[in-house]
Amino acid sequence: MSKRESSKYKLDRRLGENIWGRPKSPVNRREYGPGQHGQRRKGKLSDFGLQLRAKQKLKGHYGDISEKQFRRTYEEANRRKGDTSENLIGLLESRLDAVVYRAKFVPTIFAARQFINHGHIQVNGRRVNISSYRCRPGDVVTVRERSRELTIVLEAVQLAERDVPDYIDADHSKMTATFARVPQLADVPYAVHMEPNLVVEYYSR
Repeated sequence: MSKRESSKYKLDRRLGENIWGRPKSPVNRREYGPGQHGQRRKGKLSDFGLQLRAKQKLKGHYGDISEKQFRRTYEEANRRKGDTSENLIGLLESRLDAVVYRAKFVPTIFAARQFINHGHIQVNGRRVNISSYRCRPGDVVTVRERSRELTIVLEAVQLAERDVPDYIDADHSKMTATFARVPQLADVPYAVHMEPNLVVEYYSR
């Protein structure tokens, strides 16, 4: 198991939730936390604890992005007009790695990041290898022609565990996906309940 895979499953067990809905998640077999004290009864979390947990869960869902990058995303969401929590979700879902993952070109958000970094993705006909690249409505994301027969891509397209959301128009015969619009929280197919309002409270302290 790679370091990234290990990190991913540790995150699931630490939070006690299968945050990506993956059938291989250890939480499906053991709902308690890791370590020798994992089965102890958990005390009631404070308000700060609930806010921190919500932040860890949302940050982890997008590939456990760095705290610096996540906070920068929150600050931009806060500067924009409208509801900050909705803005935050919109910005996170506009990331190129999130679009590649939602389009089912790869099986996991971690694989999406690696896939982009290795130069397999084009946006509007130009190669982009930055996972945090922000897609805009109307952008067309394409798997490079020489990468379309990779096993990881062929297997991901067939995955039955999740569907492509309606804010992404994916054509798997051409291996293209159009980012149709910036979604709201209710549009995003999270496997578990996300609470971006608690994330906003955490950073507003």
